[in-house]
Amino acid sequence: MTTLGHHRYSRHVLDRLVEGAPAPEGSLGAPARDAFGARLAAVPTLERRRVDAWLVERGGTAPTAFAWSPARSRRALGRGALRRLAADPSRTPRAAVTEEVLDHLARAATGYVGAGTLAAYLAAVDDATRALCAAEAVTWATQTGEAAATLSHPWAIPPADPYYDVPGARTALRGQRDLVVTAGADRVVVRVRAGAPGRTAGAGLRVDLLVDALADPVGRPAARVVGLWPEAGVALTVDGTLADLRAGARAVVRAVVVARRRALEPV
Repeated sequence: MTTLGHHRYSRHVLDRLVEGAPAPEGSLGAPARDAFGARLAAVPTLERRRVDAWLVERGGTAPTAFAWSPARSRRALGRGALRRLAADPSRTPRAAVTEEVLDHLARAATGYVGAGTLAAYLAAVDDATRALCAAEAVTWATQTGEAAATLSHPWAIPPADPYYDVPGARTALRGQRDLVVTAGADRVVVRVRAGAPGRTAGAGLRVDLLVDALADPVGRPAARVVGLWPEAGVALTVDGTLADLRAGARAVVRAVVVARRRALEPV
């Protein structure tokens, strides 16, 4: 049976959710990876495809071309700011975000950044838009930092999101993790999101659980994935059970099949 816990978000809920995480069930060995890869390879594609929780939550609807915006920059800037806050707690979130923005602008001024990078976007927009980006990032860094401050276990800001390139399927899986909490021999992955969770948010968390396990060297899943929606006062959890991993794999395959069918529909 799959797990999906619904909790009221409060100051110390994250620490309680970490404490209550059960030990994960087994690991994803070679047979499980091969079977999953074979199911994805059976869905043909002429181009490389990337699957993440967002695609699954949208029911396989292909996203529009990516373009930076204040909302889309909040996590990238906020993560950098949170690292600065962790290194120097005397900073304020606003000061840390300002330093992060200035660092991106300095890189853009060198002329060696790509046209689609965040640095190039921040250098091209006006002051008002840049201020909106900073405000979004301050909110994200503040919410994430406040949640991390309540933890009684060691936590870290991952240097990158987990990726898994499925062999023979021309498919790359991308997960998201904003904090990784070490609880004994296990880990708990935390995501912080804006707005309120939709009906498919649980499926998205299972995809993050799956990608995190596939990216692990020995295929060991996280004990729990926690999704925080501070603005809505909600926290959702899925545990590292084999049932949840299988459900995440089925959701990925289903999204790929739906995306393929829609791509074949006449315009």
